[in-house]
Amino acid sequence: MTARVALAFSGGLDTTVCVPLLKEEYGYDEVVGVTVDVGQPEAEFAEAEATAEALDLEHYVVDARAEFAELCLDAVRAEATYQGYPLGTALARPVIAEEILGVAQDHDCDALAHGCTGKGNDQLRFETVWRAGDLDVIAPVRELGLTREWEMEYAAERDLPVEGGDGGTWSIDTNLWSRSVEGGDLEQPDHVPTTEIYEWTDDPTAETAEVEIAFESGYPVALNGEEMEPVALIEALNELAGRYGVGRTDLMEDRMLGLKVRENYEHPAATTLLAAHEGLAGLVHTQAERQFTQHVSQQWAQKAYEGLIDAPLVSALDGFLAETNERVTGAVTVRFEGGQARVVGRESPHATYSAEAASFDTAAVGDIEQADATGVAKYHGFQSRLSGGADDGE
Repeated sequence: MTARVALAFSGGLDTTVCVPLLKEEYGYDEVVGVTVDVGQPEAEFAEAEATAEALDLEHYVVDARAEFAELCLDAVRAEATYQGYPLGTALARPVIAEEILGVAQDHDCDALAHGCTGKGNDQLRFETVWRAGDLDVIAPVRELGLTREWEMEYAAERDLPVEGGDGGTWSIDTNLWSRSVEGGDLEQPDHVPTTEIYEWTDDPTAETAEVEIAFESGYPVALNGEEMEPVALIEALNELAGRYGVGRTDLMEDRMLGLKVRENYEHPAATTLLAAHEGLAGLVHTQAERQFTQHVSQQWAQKAYEGLIDAPLVSALDGFLAETNERVTGAVTVRFEGGQARVVGRESPHATYSAEAASFDTAAVGDIEQADATGVAKYHGFQSRLSGGADDGE
């Protein structure tokens, strides 16, 4: 009986080396390569297809951009960020894993494999999806303790179609929602990167621009009056906001395995949409809702970072978010200025706001007068004043 394994395949060094290793070290007769499109550059698909052809690898490309974009907008509705940056790679991995699992099942595979190392997050994000089923899970790079140097020597000995190992100075992961850059000199926390690491964002200038984003029930649906599907909306905002340097993050990130790594990200559309949602939610939500949403957002983001987007807790959090976002409908004006996406206007039919009540030009609103605040002012801080008196022995 023929043993088949489905491999998450990018055409890079790690996954290229995995193809013969799955046959030589693990005894599989056939390897099925699966590349999932979540918005990578076209050059990456060309590389994967060319490498697969050179390896005589059965290869499939699955378009999951729409599914991924919907999940990204779920993150906007949740106002989810991890340690201050919008999640990108973390959101993409469960989507990729699900698609690879589907191909494996459709093509009678006995196992699933990836080329992740034992030091990163992605191994956990892939496997939390795969281990829910009954297929074996294989991680050759991790299980065989492979190093980059060993892989390059192995590839050279077998004349595998790889270009010098890592394809460049940095390790780059790109999808529709974000572009991450790590490795090389960036591994040194005190290294100041040059602008050459950026592709999506220009250096900020004195120029500014404004866009209007329309929301329905917490989801962005239109840009400058034009209704757009999620993929098109994200792509358009990546280009627009990126021209003004919006969406750069440089941070020391805490990974799930306890390692601290230096990461650089670009995420123009994500930065813009998160700011816009927060601006509109601030207009319609009560103070209590806003405060509790902070806790929900943090928990949602943590689970998403861990690749556990289908966890029971996330389902419960989504129930709260669906309820509170029913009123997050309206329009937000965002200004791109100095590398920032700044909300400068918002409107909604569900605003928890009264201009008359807030105005300094009105003495009374209904049966409420300014003088009514006197009693509140007397009680405000009453316990603190008592406590201070007790400390003084009074």
